[in-house]
Amino acid sequence: MPTTATETTPGSATVEGSGITIQDPRTGEELWTVPQASPGEIDHGVKVARSAAAGWAATAPAERGAALRTAARALDAAAQELAGLNASETGRPVEEALAGIAAAVSTLEQYAELGPVHRGHSLRGNRLASDYTVAEPRGVAVLLTPWNDPVAVACGLIGAALATGNAVIHKPSERCPRLGEALGEVLAPAFPAGVFLTVSGGAEVGAQLSQADVDVIAHVGSSASGARIARAAALTGAHVIRENGGNDPLLVDSDVDPVWAAEQAAIGAFSNSGQICTSVERIYVHRDVAERFCSALQAEAARRNSNGTVAPLVDRRMRDAVHAHVAGALDQGATAAEGGVLPDGPGSFYPATVLLGCTEGMQVMAEETFGPVAPVQVVDSFDDGLRLACSGKYGLAATVLSANIAHIQQAVAALPVGTVKVNEVFGGAPGGAAQPRGESGAGFGYGPELLDEFTQVKVVHIAAPPAAGQGQDRP
Repeated sequence: MPTTATETTPGSATVEGSGITIQDPRTGEELWTVPQASPGEIDHGVKVARSAAAGWAATAPAERGAALRTAARALDAAAQELAGLNASETGRPVEEALAGIAAAVSTLEQYAELGPVHRGHSLRGNRLASDYTVAEPRGVAVLLTPWNDPVAVACGLIGAALATGNAVIHKPSERCPRLGEALGEVLAPAFPAGVFLTVSGGAEVGAQLSQADVDVIAHVGSSASGARIARAAALTGAHVIRENGGNDPLLVDSDVDPVWAAEQAAIGAFSNSGQICTSVERIYVHRDVAERFCSALQAEAARRNSNGTVAPLVDRRMRDAVHAHVAGALDQGATAAEGGVLPDGPGSFYPATVLLGCTEGMQVMAEETFGPVAPVQVVDSFDDGLRLACSGKYGLAATVLSANIAHIQQAVAALPVGTVKVNEVFGGAPGGAAQPRGESGAGFGYGPELLDEFTQVKVVHIAAPPAAGQGQDRP
């Protein structure tokens, strides 16, 4: 995912001095300027959170859960307002923004239930002694969250951090700063003063927070930013949780319905205009079904382009980056079966694009594009497709479409990713935590395991003292 804008372009976030100016990604019109926190304000916020952390850690888990339920109700009540801000700042359709907020409400409610039952383990030792572990909050947690699903992602981290007794400093993306502030205004009243703070700003604010006296940093965003955060935390000793960039492959076997496979590919590549960490970024289709698959995928993209369901990208800078990948592929011999041309008019719209004749050396196949682009490479066998799907420096997720159980098991064993999805590009049970690999990050990002990331384990050993007079004589 991209980081801070450095120039003013229609439909963008511009960070200058003490303010973040937002342009509407649909029209290019300036919306508002949100103040950016100063270095002194950041230092003060860290001190406030540190002062509040001990009291929140000592609060009974059931009380923390009750506060999260209060926050969830407040979030649900503010859904329309927040969805409107989401649409204004990032271009996300209101109905999709509402779905993300509904997911956030559910996540807060889940952590309200999971927090009080989060527990340690008993250990096997002497039968006349007790040995067990206790999970304790780490202290102050900094949460650096993205713009592409801003409320759902933020609330996942917020819920887990607060449920386990940490004080939280949340820095939302500079691409949706007013939404981030509004989210803080909705949630903060449910908690004691200083327990949940919101800090607005660009990359420099995130960098200062990453180097501050905090105990855990959770980051969802670009791999480059995640790497910088990890390096900073190596000096401070903060625990780091990262879900970063991805270049997720979709592998289409020879025995599936190619029209259905194209529908799955379109959902994976074009949903939220391709601005999802686990979007389908590269497609490997078996030659036996390639012609029908590519024709159906072209039709899926054309339908979306004709009915206006492709929302704008978050800003022109993002669009320029996406088009650079597409243009590079075209220069190297790929063809655009649909889309691939910068549209006229205001805003940061980009069409659903299908690229055929792609090869592994193209940037669009090797890097995260983060736009509504479906690049396709035809392969001669499932093994060839799997080899290509296993390549690259990222390890977030992958999807396999196949009716062959042997091929499915082979892919599950071989793919070096945190999540393997079989015959469905999106979905899955709630709480499906995963560990990204490679440049896609590290640590559990969701589910009950995220509670473990926000806590540290203390081992306790209790033995009975010797009876009076039975201690060893000492010289």
